[in-house]
Amino acid sequence: MSHNVDDSELSLFREMAVRCLEQEVSPHYEAWEEAHATPKEIWQTLGAAGLLGPDLPEEYGAAEASFRVAQMITYEMSRMGFGGLGSGYNIHSNIVMPYILNIGTEEQKQQWLPKMVSGEVLGAIAMTEPGAGSDLAGMSTSAVRDGDDWILNGSKVFITNGIYADLVIVCAKTDPSAGAKGISLFLVDTSLPGFNRGKSIKKIGQHSNDTAELFFENMRVPANALLGEEGRGFIYLMEELPRERLGVASQAVGAADGAIALAVDYTKDRKAFGQSISQFQNTRFKMAECQTQVETVRALLEKNMDKYERGEMSVEDAAILKLSSTEMQLDVVDQCLQMFGGYGYTAEYPISRFYADARIQTIYAGTSEIMKEVISRSLFK
Repeated sequence: MSHNVDDSELSLFREMAVRCLEQEVSPHYEAWEEAHATPKEIWQTLGAAGLLGPDLPEEYGAAEASFRVAQMITYEMSRMGFGGLGSGYNIHSNIVMPYILNIGTEEQKQQWLPKMVSGEVLGAIAMTEPGAGSDLAGMSTSAVRDGDDWILNGSKVFITNGIYADLVIVCAKTDPSAGAKGISLFLVDTSLPGFNRGKSIKKIGQHSNDTAELFFENMRVPANALLGEEGRGFIYLMEELPRERLGVASQAVGAADGAIALAVDYTKDRKAFGQSISQFQNTRFKMAECQTQVETVRALLEKNMDKYERGEMSVEDAAILKLSSTEMQLDVVDQCLQMFGGYGYTAEYPISRFYADARIQTIYAGTSEIMKEVISRSLFK
């Protein structure tokens, strides 16, 4: 399925994506941020524009483009300042769909993928629990086999797309005594009884993105809801994490590019002491440093996309990329906000949203501390 990315394909999709985002998202995004919610219909709009799961096979209604197209869309959303939408998109297109494509049965693919491509079904993945974050082996949500069903019990927290999701990939313990080896994945249809959502969690950034706590109370799901093999959930998570972390890195680079563009524009116009701020050496040097940081990470991201296409991107590669890209984003956006002085701290200037939206990037999809642990393990084998 992987093929060398064709630059014309990428630029064609880029034009489509940017046009769609400018028309369908830009005019409304402020309102969504203030409402702490994105209307569910936006997913069908993105689907109709061909932006959801663009790299899936044509038989599921997708374009069978390069996986880089999905990365580029994530990048553009972040560059344009739509951090919350970028995160929701990354979950739906770069995580949930590839899981189903790579692990699911043909029946499962037919059941879910076409509707995810059209935006009719929104996807989420539920790993984190109130008592177990990065320590996945410590999860307590359980799934017990009962005849032709599995019975799910437990709760998950901080679930991106949680309020609107029609389908949630749920990680649950099918063998409580086996630690990480006892985890299985389930395709949970949220319309079934026993599934409940808490109210949307208010966050310091990415307001338009819905984040929820999910509850499973004696929830019966059919036997064919098991995704992949029983007990292999943790292995699947490890196999699919590189793609998730590529998405997060694309968000980081996009947001950093967007923040630099805002800061450069602002400092050209803003005057102090009789000249444009952009003429002060401090401004020029700080922005030069920011640009250098972004280009360094962009090169690493490109290298990892190449590796991913060849099937050679390791868990360590993903950890190094995730750590370096998100820490870079926090630093660059912070430096850019400083250029705005007091205005940078006001909600009126978009740079403030770049700043608030960035903060979660070093936490979700594996914290910086966990990334360092993964990297050091590979060093001190």
